[in-house]
Amino acid sequence: MIQKDDAQRRADQVRAFNMELSALESEGVLTLAADEWDKVESHHSTLLKSYAQQFDIDISGTDKQLSWGMRIISFLGALALSAAVFFFFYRFWGLLGTTTQVGILIAAPLLVTLSIEFAARREKTLYFASLLALVAFTCFVLNLSVLGIIFNITPTQNAFIAWGSLALILAYTYGLRLQLVAGMTCIMSYLAATVGTWSGCYWLSFGERPENFIVAGTLLAVAAVIPHRRYPAFPGLYRSYGLLAIFISILILANWGQISYLPWSSNFIEGGYQIAGFVLAGAMIALGIIRRWPGTTNLASTFFVLYLYTKLFDWWWGWLPKYLFFLLLGLIAIGLLLVLKRIRGLARGGVE
Repeated sequence: MIQKDDAQRRADQVRAFNMELSALESEGVLTLAADEWDKVESHHSTLLKSYAQQFDIDISGTDKQLSWGMRIISFLGALALSAAVFFFFYRFWGLLGTTTQVGILIAAPLLVTLSIEFAARREKTLYFASLLALVAFTCFVLNLSVLGIIFNITPTQNAFIAWGSLALILAYTYGLRLQLVAGMTCIMSYLAATVGTWSGCYWLSFGERPENFIVAGTLLAVAAVIPHRRYPAFPGLYRSYGLLAIFISILILANWGQISYLPWSSNFIEGGYQIAGFVLAGAMIALGIIRRWPGTTNLASTFFVLYLYTKLFDWWWGWLPKYLFFLLLGLIAIGLLLVLKRIRGLARGGVE
């Protein structure tokens, strides 16, 4: 069964095909007969019309531009409404009785969650559903936090499981990528805090040990192998988000080895993580090219350059003249471009 992402890809292919066919005709390479052109145009028109009615996809460049604007507005609107909920609690909460407080805390996320279903049934693009989903998530976070304060419940990292579960349920029910990111953030925080407690740290201090996030990021990246037939874009988000956590953690540890769990000298730890960063980034670049994962390739390339520039700063900044330092950085950038250009040429089957 075709999904919205598949329909959008087909619509993009149709638009690219029509543009290329027009270019071929103008160059005198290929000219379709009038009846053939009418047949193709009629088929594409019917196909795009059915996709637009079924999925409300973007069938033109203008539609795509407007969709990006609507996504941005939806996200900003969700942030504004979430802030309104937070400041409502802050401003009026002390004036309400305990019974009223508990009633509001229970009712708010339930009502907003019901409104998500109402919006999703009436709008296929899910802009309003995405906006309301973020508000529902905010209400639920405030719900558990404030209920814990009211009833003097000892906070634990288990709250991340509850918050992440709601976010993932909304993400998989409606195909909302922002909610998937929120859910992954909560799950990663839970995993990092749990790993931290195993080493004897208080769970709120899990952010002080970047290696906690290496474990959590690895688990998220591995989760990308789970097939997602309904939402084919989700595995790429798992992989990219998990790798992002790993790369950032390695970048921190490669410069501040003293915050590592490892019982060795800071210089040895930093050197080890620097090597690990280069090896991992290089491996992910190669894997992304082989598996045709552009997001993975771009992310790994970015951090490979960050690791390289950080190391060059450690080596040369203190004793090279500034103009020479930046000149060398520029020359290294040119060298990297030439290497990547050659790799691209080899991937195409020829050398550029």
